[in-house]
Amino acid sequence: VSQQLKEEIRRGFAGLEDPLAGLLAMLENSSDWKGKGHSLGYYITTELQLWIKEHPAVPQSGIQLKKLQARVLRILSQCPANLLDPLISIYQLHTADRNYLLEHVSHLYLKGDYKEAAILSIKLQLQPDQDVEKMCIPLLLQDKANVVEDYVGEYPELQSKLLQILDSWCEPGVNIRDVTRPYQGLSRYKPEKFNHRTLSKLVFRLLERFHVDPALCPNVVNQRHLRTLNYLFYKRFVEKTMTEENWADHVQSTVGESRCLQGHLVQLLLRHCSGRAAARWVRHWGLPTDLLPPGLAEKLPELHTQERVEEATKADNYEDSKKKDYYQLPIPRENIHFLQTWEETLQCWEKVLQPGQVVGIDMEWKPSFGMVGKPRVALLQMAVKEEVFLLDLPRLLEQAEVEEEEKLPRFIQMLYSDAAITKLGYGMSGDLSSLATTCSALKDTEKQLHGVVDLLTVDKQADGLSPEHSHEERGVRQQEKGLSLLVQHVLGKPLDKTEQLSNWEKRPLREEQILYAASDAYCLLEIYERLCKDPESFGLSSDLMESLVGKQSIKPRAKKQLNKQEALSPSGQQCQGSQMETPPAPVSPREFSVVCDNMLQGLGRYLRCLGVDVRMLDNEDDHRKAAEIARQEGRVILTSGLPYQTLQSQVGEGRCFSVNCSEKAKEQALQVLKHFNIQVSLSDIFSRCQ
Repeated sequence: VSQQLKEEIRRGFAGLEDPLAGLLAMLENSSDWKGKGHSLGYYITTELQLWIKEHPAVPQSGIQLKKLQARVLRILSQCPANLLDPLISIYQLHTADRNYLLEHVSHLYLKGDYKEAAILSIKLQLQPDQDVEKMCIPLLLQDKANVVEDYVGEYPELQSKLLQILDSWCEPGVNIRDVTRPYQGLSRYKPEKFNHRTLSKLVFRLLERFHVDPALCPNVVNQRHLRTLNYLFYKRFVEKTMTEENWADHVQSTVGESRCLQGHLVQLLLRHCSGRAAARWVRHWGLPTDLLPPGLAEKLPELHTQERVEEATKADNYEDSKKKDYYQLPIPRENIHFLQTWEETLQCWEKVLQPGQVVGIDMEWKPSFGMVGKPRVALLQMAVKEEVFLLDLPRLLEQAEVEEEEKLPRFIQMLYSDAAITKLGYGMSGDLSSLATTCSALKDTEKQLHGVVDLLTVDKQADGLSPEHSHEERGVRQQEKGLSLLVQHVLGKPLDKTEQLSNWEKRPLREEQILYAASDAYCLLEIYERLCKDPESFGLSSDLMESLVGKQSIKPRAKKQLNKQEALSPSGQQCQGSQMETPPAPVSPREFSVVCDNMLQGLGRYLRCLGVDVRMLDNEDDHRKAAEIARQEGRVILTSGLPYQTLQSQVGEGRCFSVNCSEKAKEQALQVLKHFNIQVSLSDIFSRCQ
């Protein structure tokens, strides 16, 4: 707002006998403030809020204030969210009679303005005096779960009560339609959004957000365990991509002492296995034998002996087929080092932290099967030529905590931030997110990446199998995907993923787990080497390979020598189109349209104020949605960090720009304006906010 307008507004306040009544009169007789954005009414209101702080004698009290509060409450139900806080502050609504406020909110609720009633309750902190079920259920049926989360956000007691209500609807035999029937006349009612599956997702999101013990919601947890059991049986007996040892380990920890889950487990065993196998597992896990069909329990000792012989034969056959059909680690077993102490890791850092080194990095964690909590890295694998280092991260971090030293996180940060060392990964964004969850000292690692190559990007560019790289898929039962498919395309055989869903937190690791973990990291080195030697045979241009993976020519240099935009690029290279040989023709903000990734919402709002046509991803949107919007609507993508590598390959040249997310929105906007030669005039400012 211009200084001249501010001064004019303040002169107006000074000339009024009662500025608070004057503001209400203006709002009651004007409609410009009802729209979205910053209206004149908004600027006058916020300026009065500041003016009152400078003139403490102005605020009203007693009967006159109560009259003003009654008038402002009528306005609050219609005003945009950005006016709520200033008006509540100016008219001291937190001091108003609580019963009167509750009565007003109840009136809004009875009119069907459920969202408005909830938001006003949140602002006035009325939740402890309201019925949480009555306030929240209509909002859930209108797909307003975000408002519900805010409603209970500051009240642990209400969080628990809401979770128990939602869990009770997931009890076996409860029909969701019976619960929703009283609300069928609801406006904007979305019954398709309200079912057991969405309820389960909501409950788990609330449990995680508010750090509530999952034991409070036994029905939802039980349903999740049932789905986990079904999934484990599918992986073991349909896909055949899980070893018996992994499968048995996860099944046992999932079922626990639950009689209901034990019964479901026996039914699944009888459906997927022979009666003999079902009986053997019942014996192995010590399940109640009365869960078995009549006649089968008596044969348990005899069946146990037969099954042991059959399983030994199957295991031998599987080992033979594994060597024939899957990628084999090309280094001797003694070159795989399992490291559990700081002293042991020193040999790793001496090899890895060498200028010009190429390192394959992967991470493993215990699968959560949809339960509460983010994955924590249990094993960090680093492969260099002829050697693999497996770091027992929980043990190493525990030692570091006892000794109060940050050496391990510091070395990991040094590795990821050194542009002279090429780091290879596949889908690294997820790995780095889990790494940040595991060790808070590493939470900013993703913002400091240099010399990183995500082979997922290369995979998306490759044309697929070339004739000379194809192979006979003998014995490979399951269609390959992800890294395993890339290994198959480039090296001839897929990865054996049967150990992928292991319990990686359990110690000691089995030999099969150690070999699997080493293979996952080492295969990245072999893929990289093959693609660099002959990119064209995989449908990749040499230019693309240079920009994404051609790092051997990079010489070590101080960070200060990196130019600013180069430092922004996740790969340590200049962003595509970050420097143009000739500047583009000048354009006005109205002719320029962008889609902002969800970590750049502040930049998006800033550009919109300057007149740029901006679309922003929601927090829950996948980064790939930006590419879809950009292609459909001809927008430029603004992103940052690792997603840049993926997104820039999905749109035309110069249609994706990497922004430094460590800078403030204003600096980011100036960078965008300069790069695309956008000329902003006075008439452009706030042109999209009117």
